[in-house]
Amino acid sequence: MLHLASASAPDWAECALAHMDEVLLDHAHCEKKAASTALSMIFRYPEYAQLAVPMSELAREELRHFEQVVALIRARGGEFARQHPSPYAARLMTAVRREHPGRLLDTLLCCSLIEARSCERMQHLAEALAARGADDPAHVDHALFTLYDGLLASEARHHAAYVELARECVEIDEPSLQARLGELARFEAEVLAEASMAPPRMHS
Repeated sequence: MLHLASASAPDWAECALAHMDEVLLDHAHCEKKAASTALSMIFRYPEYAQLAVPMSELAREELRHFEQVVALIRARGGEFARQHPSPYAARLMTAVRREHPGRLLDTLLCCSLIEARSCERMQHLAEALAARGADDPAHVDHALFTLYDGLLASEARHHAAYVELARECVEIDEPSLQARLGELARFEAEVLAEASMAPPRMHS
């Protein structure tokens, strides 16, 4: 269960596929940022020993995904480069409360929602690529399909891991945790609705 409060626009995947080089570059930056975020949690909260190993494992997996995406960019004749970032994540993080323990709880839950949205978007891309292949098997992009179909399970697992860490790190009852997750999910839906699809990004 991804805990998202909205679904992506029906035409998002087709728009993304029409600008796949730009989306792949953005995807690479997203994986790099996800690894950085996981490592920063270890440095920012050393008093929470339960964060250390899961965040280290997550960072390594995100870097492996980064390497996969960069390899595909290069296979398509491109190169990893600087790109103007989408405002999505920064805008979502404005909902994080400033005081502890709300700050830690909200940070973990916002990270979980970013992973959930990534999972949803990757599923849409995999489904769109599969549909294209069914219509025209000779022109299906197997490398793209393999990438996005192969990442679905790990993105869903990362989403669940952040939610579970929120349970472990913050003293909060389950109804209150779910209520806060729901509030943040609704805000995430608003952020996504405000985002422009030009240029297309993983979270635009």
